[in-house]
Amino acid sequence: MANEKTANLADVIGLLNQLCPQNLAEEWDNVGLQVGDPTAKIDKILVCLDAEEIAVAEAQRLGAQLIISHHPLIFRPLQRLTPVDMTGRVLFRAIKENIAIVSAHTNLDRATDGLNDWLAERLEIQETAPLEPPLRGTFYKLVVYVPSGHEIEVRDAVFAAGGGQIGAYDNCSFNTIGSGTFRGSVGTQPFIGTVGELETTEEVRFETIIPVSIAPKVISRMLQVHPYEEVAYDLIPLANEVHNTGLGRVGMLAEKVSLQQYATLVKEKLGLQTLTLVGDLQQQISKVAVCGGTGMSLYAAAVRQGADCLVTGDIKFHEAQRAKAEGITLIDAGHFATEQIMVAELSRRLREQCSSRRFKVEIFEMAAECDPLVTF
Repeated sequence: MANEKTANLADVIGLLNQLCPQNLAEEWDNVGLQVGDPTAKIDKILVCLDAEEIAVAEAQRLGAQLIISHHPLIFRPLQRLTPVDMTGRVLFRAIKENIAIVSAHTNLDRATDGLNDWLAERLEIQETAPLEPPLRGTFYKLVVYVPSGHEIEVRDAVFAAGGGQIGAYDNCSFNTIGSGTFRGSVGTQPFIGTVGELETTEEVRFETIIPVSIAPKVISRMLQVHPYEEVAYDLIPLANEVHNTGLGRVGMLAEKVSLQQYATLVKEKLGLQTLTLVGDLQQQISKVAVCGGTGMSLYAAAVRQGADCLVTGDIKFHEAQRAKAEGITLIDAGHFATEQIMVAELSRRLREQCSSRRFKVEIFEMAAECDPLVTF
């Protein structure tokens, strides 16, 4: 490809954030960079479900400098870092081999064109919508005043830190030119003007949108490049809904089928030999809800939205009892099978992103992972 560019880890994280912004993640989750230097050059990436020792070994074999996993390697703050446990061994080896690890977990689950959309499409569910309500109050409007001629540097810093993204659009802003006034007191070092004298200068009012979760990082980057000694800026809370995002999906089948017929389709589409289900095999279903991984927390939402069936993993005994009593069919296709599809799907989208940005990066898919639970 002509005019190919070298990517670093920060570039790749930026691409990933466009696909599944980190502010979509659950509060308890730990998504994004787990280990690695953001300035490190990246030309090979391995995508996997779990950043286990086998994944680090495969990345090393491929010469990949980055592993992107679905499940975070580090969920909680580490009390110690030693190679006596799985997490410690993975971290030790990754650091030794200069392999970075990044995770996209519940932010990928919630994202538009994310894991649950891929699962719904695979299971032939149409006209889908999120099971949970759209998120509110997750954005600020950032307004900052910049002396004319310096606005591009400030704008680029804000965008590079993750600001300015609205849905599938990035670098979004509004800019107006006006006059700013100020007077520096004794001890100040004004960028423009003279201490003790009133100054009027042309300024650009730069406005954009930033996720609440990364506001401190965006403001820090902005202040680093802003030329003023004291920077005037506003953070205005927004009530915008994040449309088409949320955990789970619910939609319609092309035609009504029996639970037995649909369970057979689920096995075929997810490559399963067996699965577990709740309900009468002859019960007719037409509206289906899905949630990759552990999704029974969305059972009540599936019922409220009129789903006849919920497809997920890790269904517990008493949850199954409740569904049976309430006449809702369940299909437990397993945690692994309902999430493992992210490897191929995320890889494809990252290839498209790298190609559009002309980054010289190869994406590899982890093929050796398997479900730790086996049927005997």
